[in-house]
Amino acid sequence: MFKGSIPALITPFKDGDVDWPAFEKLVEWHVEQGSHGLVPCGTTGESPTLSHDEHMAITAKCVQVVKGRIPVIAGTGSNSTLEAIELTRHAKDAGADAALVVVPYYNKPTQEGMFAHYKAIHDAVDIPLIIYNIPGRSVVDMSVETMARLAALENIVGVKDATNDLARPVSTRLAIGSDFCQLSGEDGTVAAFLAQGGHGCISVVANIAPKQYAKMHEAWWAADLDNFHRLRDQLAPLASALFCESSPAPVKYAASLLELCDNEVRLPLLTLSEGGQDQVKAAMKHAGLL
Repeated sequence: MFKGSIPALITPFKDGDVDWPAFEKLVEWHVEQGSHGLVPCGTTGESPTLSHDEHMAITAKCVQVVKGRIPVIAGTGSNSTLEAIELTRHAKDAGADAALVVVPYYNKPTQEGMFAHYKAIHDAVDIPLIIYNIPGRSVVDMSVETMARLAALENIVGVKDATNDLARPVSTRLAIGSDFCQLSGEDGTVAAFLAQGGHGCISVVANIAPKQYAKMHEAWWAADLDNFHRLRDQLAPLASALFCESSPAPVKYAASLLELCDNEVRLPLLTLSEGGQDQVKAAMKHAGLL
């Protein structure tokens, strides 16, 4: 089962192009820092602005650098089922351990449409699939009932839950069972998500605090609540500050302060405002990163 601290990787850019040396260094750093998995080409990786060639190359490079040391869960979702199949097939061929597939956005499918979308991907590509349920970006919300139907398919193994509904993990576990992997998509409520039966978090905060974020999850597994509470409180301001403006602009700025990459995002996103920079710096100081 996938669990623990799984950074939703940023994609470093330099002068408009993918900064490959920075990306390779970033991936290696996360492995060394103790992250429990990596997600390239998610929303935090600015997947909406990546070309198909860039998207596929980033997934392949991540797998190449990781060398099997931790799982790679490639973002392969699309609101086009055929495009999602193409990206998922490439992820499997590149050696990814699983694919993260977002609920189709913009075209607002019904529950039956969502089921058919995921079943088509499942039937086309033999790779573990994690549903990414994020109503705030997709507009539609996959019901627990639809997720339970999908979980009956062999390779649909879990969910990244970005509903911020803390009753949902319990409902999902009761409907599907404890073997269904539940990963939070909300850094601000990850501690409560774990207490409600979740298994980990696909995290923005872990981009810049991978060691602390991994140790927080490990403290939870060890029932070391003193350390768990200390790390939760240390990281909590980051969970707010890194979403003070459209993500990943805040975390890209934070990463630039740590000299992990340039502070560059692609339009229509803009780099972080001065006010946002002050918030991020304060949260990083609180976390002991600056």
